[in-house]
Amino acid sequence: MSDIQELKAMCRKAAFAARKDAHGAGLDKGANAQLISFLKMQADELVIAAYMPIRTEVSPLPAMEKMALRERDICVPVVIGNGQPLEFHRWTPDGKMVEGAFGAMIPAEREVMEPDVVITPLAAFDMNGYRLGYGGGFYDRSFEQLSEKKPIQAIGYAYDAQEVMMVPREKTDFRLNAVITEKGILSFED
Repeated sequence: MSDIQELKAMCRKAAFAARKDAHGAGLDKGANAQLISFLKMQADELVIAAYMPIRTEVSPLPAMEKMALRERDICVPVVIGNGQPLEFHRWTPDGKMVEGAFGAMIPAEREVMEPDVVITPLAAFDMNGYRLGYGGGFYDRSFEQLSEKKPIQAIGYAYDAQEVMMVPREKTDFRLNAVITEKGILSFED
């Protein structure tokens, strides 16, 4: 394991502990209010990717349901293989879901979409716009692939307690456009 990988592993461990504490504090309602506010500002024709929460991730489900009621196109990530970018499949509140990789629920029906706005979970984030994920590189590869085709918005979704001084990063780590927490929207636009 390289020095940067060791540093990321240590940061990830501390970040998961902070996220677990924040998760137990009932902050999802405030985070969803911020996420809904952000999504309402996005053009109606933009495809939104969110995710099905696992473990102690802040849940975007209330915001997803609200956007679905507004007839917005919503999709969720599907792992198709190690070392691969994610696929994004259409999600609806009443669609049948099955268990996918890492225990995340995925749509039973496969309808691939290309999102314009990608809401991503994370372990930690910093004020430079970098996120620490779970180590698989799925989102970084997906951000890279999608942004080669069209402009996208990469949006971290987290508890405020997940902020760290500086996320250890490599050349392959994609910079976020913003992070949304229960306390507000942090924009990293230049």
